[in-house]
Amino acid sequence: MPIHDWRRVEAGIFHDFRHAWVAEIGRALNGGLLPDEYYALLEQHAAGFGPEIMTLEHVPENNEPEPPPPGGETGHGSGVGLLTAPPQVRIRAETEMDFYRRKQSTVVVRHVSGDRMVAVVEVISPGNKSGQKAFRLFLDKAGQLLDRQIHLLILDLLPPTPRDPAEIHAAIWEEVTGQPLAGVEGKPLTLAAYESALSVRAYVEPVAVGDELPDMPLYLEPNGYVLVPLEATYRRAFAAMPRRWQAVLQPAG
Repeated sequence: MPIHDWRRVEAGIFHDFRHAWVAEIGRALNGGLLPDEYYALLEQHAAGFGPEIMTLEHVPENNEPEPPPPGGETGHGSGVGLLTAPPQVRIRAETEMDFYRRKQSTVVVRHVSGDRMVAVVEVISPGNKSGQKAFRLFLDKAGQLLDRQIHLLILDLLPPTPRDPAEIHAAIWEEVTGQPLAGVEGKPLTLAAYESALSVRAYVEPVAVGDELPDMPLYLEPNGYVLVPLEATYRRAFAAMPRRWQAVLQPAG
């Protein structure tokens, strides 16, 4: 199914679709994509983002780490493991090693259950781009999550605005690294996965209206990710929309 031109409908229609798509992604992750020690929840305003999926790792109650699976592989129990080969995306980038800044001592408060956040999936909403203040808040929170070594998957199907003229990844990358980037001509929409450890790596797939969505990596640990089935989940979410708005969004001709 090609990506639709969401400029054809009001923000509230996209918001309804966005909520359904996020839910479908969560169901896919919990339905067998994630290794047993991970689970996904839909959360409201986690770390300042809008409704999104937080992927969490369970830590045993005695706070003792579980022994690694045989052979050093990641994932066990259900047989689901994390992928380690570099994702097949058009653009890759990595920050310089910012070792000393990331090694500063901090005080971290954790829930006694040990359910720590490790990754966030965020579908960009019109509200994220609605004004300078909202966009600034989004960039600040993205930077804070990456600084805390929480991995991100950002899905932006909305056209650039004066706040992100070179697309959303360029804005995030400049926030994290201070390095300006140019967008890809003819591909104004963006899928961007961020792997955050002592450095931040970005795996970016520029897309456009009419393209099919590729699977994208969601990192759960450094060098370990699962592929999120964006096309399948997008298709299911779109099928659940009222037919009245499906008709508006269908390509002409």
